[in-house]
Amino acid sequence: MKASGTLQEYKVVGRCLPTPKCHTLPLYHMRIFAPNHVVAKSRFWYFVSQLKKMKKSSGEIVYCGQVFDKSPLRVKNFGIWLRYDSRSGTHNMELSTAGEKNTDCYHYSCGLQPQLSAQDY
Repeated sequence: MKASGTLQEYKVVGRCLPTPKCHTLPLYHMRIFAPNHVVAKSRFWYFVSQLKKMKKSSGEIVYCGQVFDKSPLRVKNFGIWLRYDSRSGTHNMELSTAGEKNTDCYHYSCGLQPQLSAQDY
């Protein structure tokens, strides 16, 4: 996914469609960072199809909503773990930073590595 602009945090909840055999099915929820809700739903199906035997045609999204910060003016500590490919190989990296929003940490990490782009994440 190529990130363009600022990323918002979305909570997406989905499940398999109920069948006559099983009525109660487990719900799967994910926190996804995406530019809009359409991309968030698409990323949800991408990850769920890899983790569980579930496809978009045999499932439904129960809830998709943007998660807003409870205290947007308070400075908080954030940490992200990422893996990126460079010319010399694959590297794992952990970054800790302070900011008002969790997307501040993402933009801070992109600035640290001049050879990386948002596409590498």
